[in-house]
Amino acid sequence: MRGLKSFVLPMFQGLVDSLRGAVVILTIDKEINERLKKSPTRTDPRRRSDNNHGSSPAKLPKNQRESQVLKRTFQCMVLNFSVCFLGIIFVNYMLLPIVMLFIKQFASLCSFSDNTGETMWSFVQPVVTVIIDVLWLLPMFLLSRIVNALWFQDIADSAYRYRQGRPMLLSSVSKLIADMLFSFAVQILFVAQAFIISMLPLSPIGEILQFIHLCLLYSLYAFEYKWFNMGWELHRRLEFIENNWPYFVGFGLPMTVATRMHPSIFVNGCVFAIFFPISIVSGNEAEPVTLDAEYPLRLFSPVVAVANTVTNRYIGASKRR
Repeated sequence: MRGLKSFVLPMFQGLVDSLRGAVVILTIDKEINERLKKSPTRTDPRRRSDNNHGSSPAKLPKNQRESQVLKRTFQCMVLNFSVCFLGIIFVNYMLLPIVMLFIKQFASLCSFSDNTGETMWSFVQPVVTVIIDVLWLLPMFLLSRIVNALWFQDIADSAYRYRQGRPMLLSSVSKLIADMLFSFAVQILFVAQAFIISMLPLSPIGEILQFIHLCLLYSLYAFEYKWFNMGWELHRRLEFIENNWPYFVGFGLPMTVATRMHPSIFVNGCVFAIFFPISIVSGNEAEPVTLDAEYPLRLFSPVVAVANTVTNRYIGASKRR
C-alpha cells in the first residue's frame, strides 16, 4: 500500500500542477509588472529625484518590457482556433460541397445517372481532401506553428524571469543548436516508438503504454522551456522525467486526454497548440515531486540510443570525407 501511495500521490500532484497555469495566467502579468516597477534601475538622478517628489509616475525603463503573458496566450488561442476550426468549416461546408456539386453537374451534362455522380464523388472525395490538406491546411498549420513557437518562447521567458530570474541557457551557441536539434530528433523517435508500442497484440497494454508515452512527451514539452532556461542539457531533462515519471504522467494527463478526443490528427494538433501556453506557465510554476529513483521508467533511453547511433554514424562519415 505504501509503495502504491508513493506513485499515486505524485501523479495526483502532477495533475493538480498542470491545471494551475489556468489560474496563474490571469494574474501573472500584473505581478511581473509590479515587480519590475519596484526593482532598482539605473536612471538619471534628476529623474529619480523628480519621481521621489511625485511630479511624474514611475515608468518602466526601456530595457525592461512589460509582461504580456496573457496577451500572448490569447493570441495563440485565437490564431490556432482560426487556423483549425475556421479552416475545417471552410473546407467541409464550402469548398468540398462546391467540388461535389461540380462533379455531379459534370455527370449530369454527360447524361450519366445520379448514382454515377454519387459514385464518382465517393472516389474523388478522398483525393480532393488530401490535396486540400497538403496545399492549404498544412501550410497554414505550419505557419501558425512557427508564429506559436515565437510566442511560446515569449511566454516561457516572461514566466521564468518572474519565478527564477535571468535565464542561464547553455554555455555556447553551437551547444545550444546541437541540443535543440538532438532534442527534436529524440521527440520524433519517441512519437514513433509510442506508435509502434500501440500496435502490440495485447491491445490494452499497448494503448496504456502509448498513453503514458504521450503524457511524458507533453510534460517534456511544457517543462523544457524552464529547464532550458536553467541550463539543463537534454540527457538531464530526460533522466529527471524517467526517474520521477509518476508526477509527469499526471502532469501530461489533461493534455493527452484533450488531444485524443478527435480522430483527426490536424484537429488534435490545433487543440494542443491552443492550450499549450497554459502548460508552459504551469511548468514554470510547478515544483515536481521527486522519487528515490528506485523504479525509473526508461522509455526515453531506447530512442536516445538510436539517435546517438545515427548521429555518431553521420558525424563520423562526414569527418572521414
